[in-house]
Amino acid sequence: MISAFKRLFKVGEAEVHGAIDKLEDPIRMTEQGIRDLKKDLDESLKGLAEIKTLVIRSRREMEAAQNKSADYEKKAMALLKKAQAGEMDSAEADRLATEALRQKDQADNHAATLKQELVTHEKASATMQQNVQKLKSQINTWENELRTLKARHKVSKATERINKQMAQIDSTGTVSMLEKMKDKVNEQEARADSYAEIANENRSLDSEIDDALNTSSSSDSDALAALKAKMNQQG
Repeated sequence: MISAFKRLFKVGEAEVHGAIDKLEDPIRMTEQGIRDLKKDLDESLKGLAEIKTLVIRSRREMEAAQNKSADYEKKAMALLKKAQAGEMDSAEADRLATEALRQKDQADNHAATLKQELVTHEKASATMQQNVQKLKSQINTWENELRTLKARHKVSKATERINKQMAQIDSTGTVSMLEKMKDKVNEQEARADSYAEIANENRSLDSEIDDALNTSSSSDSDALAALKAKMNQQG
C-alpha cells in the first residue's frame, strides 16, 4: 500500500502520469487509499497498545520476582541469626535457610527470564512506535498533497473549459459579423439624416409660401388704405 502511494504521488514521473490517466477517478481512489491506511493505522495502534501492555506486565512481574528473591534472602539471614543467638535449633535453621535460598534462586531465575522478555517487548514496542509515527507522518503528508492536487484539479478544469471555449470561437466570423453590423448601423444613421434633411426642406417650402402670403396680404391692405385716403380727398 505504501509503495503504491509513493508511486502515485511522484508527480514528476511520466510513468505515474500514464498510470493516473488510466484511472477512472484518481482523486476518489486516492481518498479511499488514505482511508484504508487510516484503518491500518488504527490496527497498528491497537497492536502497539498490546505490546506496551506486555512491557508493563513484564516489568512488574520482574520487579515482583526480584523483590521475592530479596525477601527470601532476608529470611534465610534471619534464620541463621536466630540460630546463632540460640533462639532455635541450628540444624533446623540451616534446613529452613537452605529452602529459603532455593526459593531465592527460583525467583532470580524467573526474574532473569522476565528481564529477557522485557527487553524483547521493549524493542518491539520501540520499533512499532517508530512505524506508527512514520505512518502518521505519511498519511498527513499525503492528505496535504491530496488537498493541493484537488485544488489544482479544480483550477485546471476551469482553465481547460475556458481555453476550450476560447478555442471554439471563430475570430474571423466574429470580425465579419461586427463589420456587417457596423455597415448596417452606418446605413441606418445615413437614412435617418436623409429623412431629417427632407423634413427640413418641407418646412422651408411651407415657410416660403407663408412669407409670400403674408407679403400679399400686407400689399393689399396698403392699397386699400391708399384708395380710401384718395376718396376722402375727393369728397
